[in-house]
Amino acid sequence: MEQKYKTLTKICGITNIEDARVAEDAGAYAIGLVFYKKSPRYISIDTAKEIVAHINQPLNSVGLFVDADRDYICSVLEQIDLDILQFHGQESEQTCAFFNKPYIKAIRVSKDTNILKEVEKYSSAKAILLDTHVEGLLGGTGKVFDWTMIPRNLSKPIILAGGLNVDNVKDAIRKIRPYAVDVSGGVESEKGKKDPKKIKDFINEAINA
Repeated sequence: MEQKYKTLTKICGITNIEDARVAEDAGAYAIGLVFYKKSPRYISIDTAKEIVAHINQPLNSVGLFVDADRDYICSVLEQIDLDILQFHGQESEQTCAFFNKPYIKAIRVSKDTNILKEVEKYSSAKAILLDTHVEGLLGGTGKVFDWTMIPRNLSKPIILAGGLNVDNVKDAIRKIRPYAVDVSGGVESEKGKKDPKKIKDFINEAINA
């Protein structure tokens, strides 16, 4: 997939309308809404519905799930018109594709991960998100993995995540040239609450990379 524009930015772990609007105004490509109850950034269906109702295209709403029950995902989709789904667990390609929505599959990268092999498992994915593997954590790790592990010319657009912040995002984009970058903890004032200045500075750094 040839990219003819600058790397896009996804602000994940949005929990309130105010943070969503800051991301929108700053030029984010997407916001991530976490439907995983063990996450400190988890939000209810009602809260997510309210957030989505207050944002506008071209900002995309992404619903993040971790090995969720199919009925629960269907319930979310019945109530919220999400643009994209993101699967962050051990979901098969069949599971990810079941909902007939564009989806992102997250791969947690450790020193033993065969990224090329993992990407090939999800031929129907819109993009592959590469995050850092930290035992006991499923995203929001704040840790950077070894970017040199990422093969060149992968068959899917890559969203780079894992420990990104204002200080390293420009370097990450220049080295990897990903389709998009994804940040959550790196633009927070506390878990679940974003820092408006950090969001704006992060997106500006990404735009100017």
